[in-house]
Amino acid sequence: MDRSSSPDGQNIEAELIRMLAQQGRLTLVPLAIALCMIATFAADSLPQWIWGGWIALAMLLLVVRTQVFMRLPSYPSLSDQKKLHLATWVSVCNGVVHGMPLLAFNYFSELERAVVTMILMGTSSITVATTAGYKPIILAYTLPTLGLAAVVWGMHGWQPVYDWPSISGALLIICYLPLLIKLAGNGFSIFERSYRERLAQSAVNVQLQSVLEQAESASSAKTRFLASASHDLRQPIHALSLFGTALSKRPLDDEARDIVGHMETALGALASQLDSLLDISKLDAGVVTTNRQTFNLLDMAERLQIEFSPAAEEKGLSIWLDCYVDVFVDTDEILFERILRNLLSNAIKYTKEGKIMLSINAEEEVVTVSVVDSGRGIPKAEQQRVFEEFYQLENPERDRRKGLGLGLAIVKRLVKLLNIQFSLYSVPNDGTRVSLTLPISAAAPQVPQLKPKVISSWDNLRILVVDDEMEVGLGMQALLETFGATVDIADSTASALKAALTEKPDILLADFRLRGEDNGIETVRNLRAIYPKLPAILISGDTAPDRLREANEAGIKLLHKPVAAPVLEDAIAVACNLAVTE
Repeated sequence: MDRSSSPDGQNIEAELIRMLAQQGRLTLVPLAIALCMIATFAADSLPQWIWGGWIALAMLLLVVRTQVFMRLPSYPSLSDQKKLHLATWVSVCNGVVHGMPLLAFNYFSELERAVVTMILMGTSSITVATTAGYKPIILAYTLPTLGLAAVVWGMHGWQPVYDWPSISGALLIICYLPLLIKLAGNGFSIFERSYRERLAQSAVNVQLQSVLEQAESASSAKTRFLASASHDLRQPIHALSLFGTALSKRPLDDEARDIVGHMETALGALASQLDSLLDISKLDAGVVTTNRQTFNLLDMAERLQIEFSPAAEEKGLSIWLDCYVDVFVDTDEILFERILRNLLSNAIKYTKEGKIMLSINAEEEVVTVSVVDSGRGIPKAEQQRVFEEFYQLENPERDRRKGLGLGLAIVKRLVKLLNIQFSLYSVPNDGTRVSLTLPISAAAPQVPQLKPKVISSWDNLRILVVDDEMEVGLGMQALLETFGATVDIADSTASALKAALTEKPDILLADFRLRGEDNGIETVRNLRAIYPKLPAILISGDTAPDRLREANEAGIKLLHKPVAAPVLEDAIAVACNLAVTE
């Protein structure tokens, strides 16, 4: 092999050796059949011990060749170059033995000579095909076979008188031999080029894998950053929300109550945007569980039309409902409604004039729910990007009233979770249609039987709040005391244990992430070791997917900061069988 033909000569040799090992077993049967045919001709013309000894030797060497070729990669003591030298010498031995019948040329009939020669030409072609055209092996086999065939045909043609058919046969072999060697060279060039292309493709794959790992690392870093930023933002917002709600429950004059109302509205808008980050984290963490149930799409559509109409009318838009019959489907009602809410909200944000239509079209076994707007539409090049996190069209100034650009990203994840067919069709300056297709349910929804709630007084309720942020603890205390409860505050698992041993709590509200290695799950476990049936709720500002999975696996109810007062009140009431205050 010409090592200078490639800077990767050694690697090409190793690849050639692997190829020879793979192809070695393929030549055994066809070559054995060819040799048996030659032996059949020799049996008619030569003594049995001659042709029998020849076929036995030829078969032995053929098996040796096959075994050597197959085991070439497993000879650790030999270099690749020496392995190829070994393969070449084995081919020389096979070529010499396979060409031996030509020495009995004069004992064969004209037809047998021609057939034997054709068989040797065929075995030479097989050698070219199964060795990738590696010239040393090709020459090692073809020179003792076809080279000898050309000699004996030529000698037969010249003695004792000119025999033009024999001379023509010799010339034919002489022409065929260099052609075969040329084809072998072309075959090896193809093999070498293919190997280089595989090397290049492998290098590209390595680069792609590196880029993919970098992208995954960047995505993971982004997730950690968002989770950390979300946690740090939620803490003061949660405290402010608690104090604001506690303040609103005290006697205030009209002007002060109006200020508190505006403050709560601003906090609610900020909490809504943070909740969008939380939704993304929950979906990516795989902790969102589906609760399939049968419900009426028409009821949901009418409710959403009424709810979103005021926001649409503020922009001079109208919401039309195109559905007049009951249509029942079986999926998660809350998550499906979240999808429609995000689509309607998005349609209102990006439509300046005209209307938004919510249509429900039932056909045989499926129903298609579509949200159609008359906005400016989405350019084709942007139609996949609008489902990316934080990507927004026509909002370069990052207007907070248009959200964070997470609505469609949440929709994309939810339709995948619910296994709903989803399609988007949009034409610039002609609006957008987003369609959801799902099976129709043959069964009507069942009316749930509501269990009466045990009514007890909040005045006898002792709540232990564990949070390492003093302002949050004080805010929880200020709010919960307005309900009539008694509130103890702790900032760690150790201080919570001390407080719980002094006064048994009726319920534990623990922050998920405390100082150092301490966390709310450990607090719950330690207190339940003393009071096994103690109700507990985790409250967290952490939205990292791994944290969400950890809380979900613990089986403890988790609320996320900032927690709205009604949500917190209802969660405590459910856990302790209390009545929610009116």
